[in-house]
Amino acid sequence: MKKFLLAAAASLIALSSFAQSAYIFTTLKDNAHGDTEDQCATGTCWSFATISFFESEILRKTKQKVDLSEMYNVRINYPLKANSFVRYQGKQQFGPGGLSHDVLNVIRLHGMVPEVAYSGLPSGQTEHDHGTMDIVLESIVKSVLEKKLNEQNQEWRKAIEGVLDSYIGALPKEFTYDGKKYTAASFRDAMAINADDYVCLTSFTHQPFYKPFVVEVPDNWSKGSYYNLPLNEFQATIDHALDKGFTIAWDADVSEKGFSFKNGLGILPADSVKKENYFKKIVVEKAVTPEARQAQYDSFATTDDHLMHITGKAKDQNGNVYYMTKNSWGSENPYGGFQYISTPYLQMKTVAIVIHKDALPAEIKAKLGL
Repeated sequence: MKKFLLAAAASLIALSSFAQSAYIFTTLKDNAHGDTEDQCATGTCWSFATISFFESEILRKTKQKVDLSEMYNVRINYPLKANSFVRYQGKQQFGPGGLSHDVLNVIRLHGMVPEVAYSGLPSGQTEHDHGTMDIVLESIVKSVLEKKLNEQNQEWRKAIEGVLDSYIGALPKEFTYDGKKYTAASFRDAMAINADDYVCLTSFTHQPFYKPFVVEVPDNWSKGSYYNLPLNEFQATIDHALDKGFTIAWDADVSEKGFSFKNGLGILPADSVKKENYFKKIVVEKAVTPEARQAQYDSFATTDDHLMHITGKAKDQNGNVYYMTKNSWGSENPYGGFQYISTPYLQMKTVAIVIHKDALPAEIKAKLGL
């Protein structure tokens, strides 16, 4: 009860702050989506964002509202990350992070399951907390390298599986949903999802346009490729997708001072704007060019901090366009867990996106050969 009262108080404070805000939003496009969720004390935004995206896809394709399991992807990917870390002799990142294509790979090879079939929560636990689990898993793979255990030694792999089973549960072989029995693969098919229908996109000038390349960010442990578009076409693709009723899985940098979950905003104020004016009034934002975007990436000012789910568009009273973005940090902000991301912020701080191939403008689809 105490926690509930504190949460209610925090919500009232946030709403009170919003009431004094200069931002007045008018929705331009609001595409179907599921409920806001909270990743809690985990580094699994990649799964929450991408699963939220697929919940929207199921709504769009079948009109069914399904709460999908985020932890199913975590459970399958962690042993793969452990194997890759050891194979690369520790010369890559190991931990809870990942990207949207890691979920696509799970869907393609294994399927998907509803939350009721695999919550990833031990009995009696209501919130995810992977702090200890992440430390234990990391200690195992580092010990493998320190002790130079070879590929014939399978005990450490069994240890990885045992830790995961203990902390988030063994994977279900089959389950019943709405009175029908499924496997993860048959449930995926029943939800009309084909992983090959989705495309990963980005926009950087250090690689050829209209070709795929492996995006160089630490969480890309599985070496996923993304098609590279010029910034203007990348922006046009995002707008086209949303306008046509599709949603977008979004990978972005959220380390900027203009990104605030508390205020429900993501803005890119010009250098002349005083920090004390952020979020209190509509401010002038930076003009974004491909060169400026690339410079931010090359200097590590743009990193892949967080993945979220873009579901629609809105405008403020001055006509500036924002992207309605579903976060996975709970619902205690002025917009029930959503944030309004300005166009300059989107252009400068996006690392990559995932969309359905049918969401691509015809001319861009042709340029990519899809």
